[in-house]
Amino acid sequence: MSHPRQSRALVIVNTNFCSSDGHVVFGTRKGAKREVEKLSRILSRLNYKVKLMHNKTAKEIKALYQQECCCEHGEYFVSIISSHGEEGVIFGCDAEPVKLTQIFQTLSSEKCLVLTKIPKIFFIQACRGGEFDQGVVVECDSGKPVPPCEPDCFSAYISIPPQTVVMFACSPGYVAFLNIFGSMFLQALLKVLEGEERHLALNRLMTRINWEVAFCCQARGTYEGCKEMPCFVTNLLQEVFPFSA
Repeated sequence: MSHPRQSRALVIVNTNFCSSDGHVVFGTRKGAKREVEKLSRILSRLNYKVKLMHNKTAKEIKALYQQECCCEHGEYFVSIISSHGEEGVIFGCDAEPVKLTQIFQTLSSEKCLVLTKIPKIFFIQACRGGEFDQGVVVECDSGKPVPPCEPDCFSAYISIPPQTVVMFACSPGYVAFLNIFGSMFLQALLKVLEGEERHLALNRLMTRINWEVAFCCQARGTYEGCKEMPCFVTNLLQEVFPFSA
């Protein structure tokens, strides 16, 4: 009797960054390695075939996604990227940028036939700018008018390929926090995948992560009181349950 193909997960974590001439460019990302290793173990328990990669250059990162086009896939493809970043890009360990849209397009139906109908789910732990989110005080039934919001770059973010979901650790223009114990975003993802929430439909699961980070996480030390607000974009046409055993 043939067994169903396993869903695949590609996890990339960059912790040390040096330029081609050997100079240290960005700070070491302490705490990042441990949390992605935990996530990899959880995904394995949820029947994913996990490939965990440490400290990859920009060129190597592109090649890793290209390799997925030649693999046999199950119901879902999940990828977690943990690195330094800016809006629209993440950095390889050689401090060279990789455009996220290039990664998404590599796995699009036009370039990767084996993933045409398979939901592709990305979790991106990286800064999207240099602003610090000071948070807001939420008041209910205050009767005060809410000032109109200025449009941000997320509304103009280039459309992602079909059957793709992307969840970012923070809003456009802001930093994503990380300390020796891990990041707000991936720690919240860990908590959800370890609990009963993993059985939720993906959009509800991601909303739960938003709530967890927004209400239960806050920076300490130098950035005491600063907050973080994840956000996600999806063009799925149906509910999916990628982490329900």
